[in-house]
Amino acid sequence: MKKLLLVISASLIAVFSFAQENQPIKKDWSHVKLTGRANDHFMIQFGSANWAQAVDSLSPKGSSRSFNFYVMLDKPFKSDPRFSVAFGAGVGTDHYFFTAKNITLTDQRFPLRIQNVKDTNHFDKYKLAVAYLEIPVELRFCLNPENTDKSFKVAVGVKVGMLADAHTKGKGWVDKSNALVAGYSETFLQKQKGKYFFNSNRIVGTIRGGYGNISLYANYQLGNLVKEGLGPTAKPYSIGLTISGL
Repeated sequence: MKKLLLVISASLIAVFSFAQENQPIKKDWSHVKLTGRANDHFMIQFGSANWAQAVDSLSPKGSSRSFNFYVMLDKPFKSDPRFSVAFGAGVGTDHYFFTAKNITLTDQRFPLRIQNVKDTNHFDKYKLAVAYLEIPVELRFCLNPENTDKSFKVAVGVKVGMLADAHTKGKGWVDKSNALVAGYSETFLQKQKGKYFFNSNRIVGTIRGGYGNISLYANYQLGNLVKEGLGPTAKPYSIGLTISGL
């Protein structure tokens, strides 16, 4: 993941440099009309999520995913409206799925454990979900500031988040051969809530680039998901699609 972020970062720097070098000297931006400009006032992101630096046997599996929604304000630079600063607020969520695992979310006597339960009764479907209230800030670049809906765009930024919810949810109580345990239905659910083991705040580095209202993004959490000394190392990241507009 770090290598991917370095590649994307280098590409964005190259784009910024190219744009600067290929513009007329002292271009007069006073005649640029931004009244019809779409400022990407909302952003919806959906992507694949996982953990970096985690032991493989403890890492999420399957269709782990991330879903984020933000409302943004975009402020173009008067000296060069191709560049702008955007900031806003929203919600970021991550859903991590596990196979034949149990997370000791409510047992505060010991550090957080991700237990292998494949040889005993366990949930057929099991996930850990976390949700954050977030403030994103981006430095944006758009080749055509007068019509951003038909232009190449890139952005780098950071999100500061506060943990709002953490819970596990299991569905379908099965035995070691993955057959339903007698007396339980496929719809049997168990949900446990607890924020004790998780850092209450997070900082996430963000990069995205695309054309018009569609872009690809990559997010990487700079700190650990779990509090130091209270569980395994896990630095969340996600890669996916951003839809923006208005």
